Amino acid sequence: MILERLTFPILTMAEEAGHAADTVAHAAEHGESSAPELPNILQLLYHGFGDAFKSLYHWENIFFAFSVLAFLCIVSLRIYAKRQPMPDKLQNLAEMIVEALDNFFAGILGHHARRYTPFLGTLFIYILLMNWIGMIPFLKSPSSYATIPVSLALIVFIYVQYTGFRHLGVWGWVYHIMGSPKDAVSWALVPLNLPIHLIGELAKPLSLSLRLFGNITGEDVLIAAFTGLGVMVLSFAHLPIGIPLQLPFYFLGLLMSTIQALVFTSLATIYISMMLPHEEHGEEH
Repeated sequence: MILERLTFPILTMAEEAGHAADTVAHAAEHGESSAPELPNILQLLYHGFGDAFKSLYHWENIFFAFSVLAFLCIVSLRIYAKRQPMPDKLQNLAEMIVEALDNFFAGILGHHARRYTPFLGTLFIYILLMNWIGMIPFLKSPSSYATIPVSLALIVFIYVQYTGFRHLGVWGWVYHIMGSPKDAVSWALVPLNLPIHLIGELAKPLSLSLRLFGNITGEDVLIAAFTGLGVMVLSFAHLPIGIPLQLPFYFLGLLMSTIQALVFTSLATIYISMMLPHEEHGEEH
């Protein structure tokens, strides 16, 4: 009975994928926002066992987001616990990644980059893995769910404002938001510059989240649609498989997922640099 429950949803995955292209066309005709996606393991468990996995299925995006977080914590703790002067392959890989990220951030923040590398580096790796996880069959990219990118963008926003208060002080932060006026003309423009800068600060997390959400969602929809199209091509043979038309888009997805993680982190780094005193982020190594 258990085997039947698990096998049935797996076999129906091809049928669900076959409806992906139809879903796109139907949504376009009726102006609906529903988008096709490939089934993940929580969907299969929910269809196989029903209410036993209903709550987990309802929070599937949070589940996958915390799964990536747990994976990062386990790997980090393992490397830290087994660290040694002569590193093994895993420790060596981790050190290479940290050094590369630190050098990248130093190109924007100067010699103070190491203070922010733990936050920015963690942000980059976390987003990258959340984007990549959707490329694995039966898993899902949490960043294709709007709440996850918005949450990360809000964390960046709070951290940037905290950095501003820490380095500039309250008056220095207000002075920065006013546009750093230095003469009579710039002071006269403060009533205009102040709301513009405030809107700009509030728009930063929105732009970060929308860019990440839109691109990752687009990748998932594209892969699901071409998977469905590949199944439909062989539908006359009544086979639970299809032509792998989506395969080239996996490589494109890996590239674009990496770029989106890099863009998100780069913009966060630039926002931090804008809050630092000029002499801090303008110095050379």
